[in-house]
Amino acid sequence: MATINVRTDDKLKNAAGKILKTVGLDMSNAVKLFLHQVVITKSIPFAIRTENGFTVSEERCILEDIIEAKKQIKAGNRKLYTSSEDMVKDFLK
Repeated sequence: MATINVRTDDKLKNAAGKILKTVGLDMSNAVKLFLHQVVITKSIPFAIRTENGFTVSEERCILEDIIEAKKQIKAGNRKLYTSSEDMVKDFLK
């Protein structure tokens, strides 16, 4: 049997431990589960997400869309609304 030592800060370890406990896992079994899934899937067994909850490619697309929308607004090709109600009223005209 092999031993793996992982260094992490106490805050991360404690936060993860609390979440794992709610699903009936301890840290050791969670790491084993992760490693089994790496072997089974031959990859990272989950989507890597940014702090905003999106995958890297999703976030890149959103940022590109924002840049494009700003260009269109600047060129006068997009209309701005101050509220969703105003937008709906305009669409229903």
